[in-house]
Amino acid sequence: MTPISDTDPTTRRDTADFWFDPLCPFAWITSRWMLEVEQVRDVDVRWHPMSLHFLNKDRDELPESYRSGVAQGLPIGRVLMATQEQVGPETLGPLYTALGERIHHDKQDRDRQLVERALAEAGLSAELIEAFDDPAYDEPLRLSHQEAIDRVGDEVGTPTIAFNGSAFFGPVLTRIPRGEDAGRLWDGTIAVADFPYFFEIKRTRTGELDFS
Repeated sequence: MTPISDTDPTTRRDTADFWFDPLCPFAWITSRWMLEVEQVRDVDVRWHPMSLHFLNKDRDELPESYRSGVAQGLPIGRVLMATQEQVGPETLGPLYTALGERIHHDKQDRDRQLVERALAEAGLSAELIEAFDDPAYDEPLRLSHQEAIDRVGDEVGTPTIAFNGSAFFGPVLTRIPRGEDAGRLWDGTIAVADFPYFFEIKRTRTGELDFS
């Protein structure tokens, strides 16, 4: 990938599909990185809801406190799916930003009022909050989640990114790369993801999460 040219109006922009659960702090950091990538590479992000609830609800080995915590994302996911279906997928990015600011920066309760305020900030209809308690959106959310899992396997989660025929979980970051650092990390990530036999690169995480 080369940096965006300001002088070439014919530059073709690729699309990166990004699956997220709004409760996941790692997905939040990676999503903010992708917004930086959009500014320095010929890439546009297309957002898709994912669900830690569906990922973990049958994993009895996990603590009940964790499973009940991620279940708080289910009503929020319903609203995301209603927004996608009733307004359009292009509205998910602004809504995710409004949700994430409240969840990860402001540490607000993950309740109906949080979602109502996020809908208002994103310029969306207040009526979309009715999906918060509507289980009719559970199956569409599960299917959106499953689309990501089908691409990367069931041993991973959110964030999942698909790009130009490859898909991967992560990258998992503790802070948001900015500017050309974001572009360099994108270039490296895409380079290794392009090899179908590449499986994993990992090291122990150190330091606290930095959302700034």
